Amino acid sequence: MAILYALVARGSVVLAEYSATSTNASAIARQILEKIPGNNDSNASYSQDRYIFHVKRTDGLTVLCMADEVAGRRIPFAFLEEIHQRFVRTYGRAVLSAQAYAMNDEFSRVLSQQIEYYSSDPNADRINRLKGEMSQVRNVMIENIDKVLERGDRLELLVDKTANMQGNTFRFRKQARRFRSTVWWRNVKLTVALIFLLLVIIYVILAFICHGLTLPTCLK
Repeated sequence: MAILYALVARGSVVLAEYSATSTNASAIARQILEKIPGNNDSNASYSQDRYIFHVKRTDGLTVLCMADEVAGRRIPFAFLEEIHQRFVRTYGRAVLSAQAYAMNDEFSRVLSQQIEYYSSDPNADRINRLKGEMSQVRNVMIENIDKVLERGDRLELLVDKTANMQGNTFRFRKQARRFRSTVWWRNVKLTVALIFLLLVIIYVILAFICHGLTLPTCLK
């Protein structure tokens, strides 16, 4: 799964979050929220092992997600843009005074659905390719998260590998079913073509025999 965790926060106050697997990403995300410099709109990415924390801050609202580094930047930032628009559209000015986790019960389901969509559905990437590279992503610098948190000891990101393996197994099964279906249809088409070719050959042979004979049955 490309995206594993996401949250929406006002400053350091988390309003909603969702994790697709067992991880301590939530603790690291809170430290990132406290350390992000300034209050201006910004986009940033922070690395931790093979995972990247992508952050989008707009009008005081911060949307953050953790993704595999192989996901690149286009998909995670498209995900963050989608989440930001949905959150503002749903709650409006209520986000300015909401208490911690005030929207979690309802919006965590939206986070779950969008994580699944942007991680698994190939249409998500096609749509983003049509939109083109998002301009705000081009200037994003990836920094090491230990540097951002200004700590000497190394933070370890703990991700449940069993859950990741289950996700990989599910995708493998889907791909295997598609492959088997493709091969089956290819074999059916090949069989039909061979049968048709065989019938044509038989017809040509019979026609040749009939024209070569002088039997009355063939002359009729």
